Amino acid sequence: MRLIWLLRLTLTAILLGFGYAGAAIVVVGQVAAFSGPLAPTGTHMRAGVQLYFDAVNEQGGIHGARIRLLSIDDGYKSEETVRLAREMIRQSQPLAFIGFVGSSNVEALLDQKVLSEAGIPLIAIRSGAESLVRRNDPLLFLTRASYAEEIEKIIDQYTTTGYARFAILYQDDAFGQDALLSAEQSIRKVGGSLVAKESYAKNTTEVGAAVKAIAAAKPQAVILIANTAASAEFLKQSRAAGNLAQYVALSVTDGAQVVQRIGAEKAEGLALTQVVPDPNSHTVPLIREIQNNFAKFRPTDVTLNHTFVEGYLGAKVFGEALRRAGPNPTRKKLRDALETLRNYDAGGVFISFSPKQHAGSRFVDITILNRSGKLLR
Repeated sequence: MRLIWLLRLTLTAILLGFGYAGAAIVVVGQVAAFSGPLAPTGTHMRAGVQLYFDAVNEQGGIHGARIRLLSIDDGYKSEETVRLAREMIRQSQPLAFIGFVGSSNVEALLDQKVLSEAGIPLIAIRSGAESLVRRNDPLLFLTRASYAEEIEKIIDQYTTTGYARFAILYQDDAFGQDALLSAEQSIRKVGGSLVAKESYAKNTTEVGAAVKAIAAAKPQAVILIANTAASAEFLKQSRAAGNLAQYVALSVTDGAQVVQRIGAEKAEGLALTQVVPDPNSHTVPLIREIQNNFAKFRPTDVTLNHTFVEGYLGAKVFGEALRRAGPNPTRKKLRDALETLRNYDAGGVFISFSPKQHAGSRFVDITILNRSGKLLR
């Protein structure tokens, strides 16, 4: 039995060594945050991707090839993203990358030409930075709406109900600065006022100074361009300071985790944009598919939240492109196949790519946490 086990292990290693050139295993790589403040984001993206791969593999894979996800932790540090991605390309020869986390992390990847040198596509990143949308990199495929579209939805909704004075908390990096610019433009466009804009350092929750400055400006609404940990800490301190403004966070903040961190009472009333449908929906075919597979394969240590859905959707887009690429996929065949996805129906959620457009979705919704800590539309 031990000899059989060793032979199987050796065969797997051989297949992985050949990577994607006609092997029975297709390797897909992920470099993302599995430690630090964004660990829940990376973990849920990974779990969503893995669930789709599990479901496909049980049915025999795609063109007879099973899909293996290799994930490694970059701690949300851009320099580690670049180093580890290069290392994974060299050692494991993945067909594609998927589910990376962070605007500045992906910017660094592109600036350092990691994708272009290997000709490897990257699908479904956890970023909607307008700077990445504008680049329209031939190897980067976005499966979520941009932060600019999320912010436009926020500004439109709140100005129509009488809000005019806005403040912004933003992360001081490429992600925050890019989204801040979009917010400033949207507020000017509707004739509103930006009464305060305050930052915090990436990979921290040091928001105390921002809390005081924003409270002093007396905004009607505060837009949180921040990760979950920083948003939760800012909301907790702002409630304690007596700031009664409406708080609205971009989709990078997870509502359930905010509730877990500060409690439902302090989280009540926080609005959040979402770039995928409600994970509890019973009407969206994609969500029903995810719910059924979640019950079947029972992922551990994760919840079925919006980030999980993002990961699953990205993996499904990859799977469709892999089918179209044919039985002997290469990185170029996969990249070209992705560009053929025009109005692809992933189950009530539509993705469209073309050579001139690699931002595939415009879906944006706004939800709000109730007093029980549940998200309502």
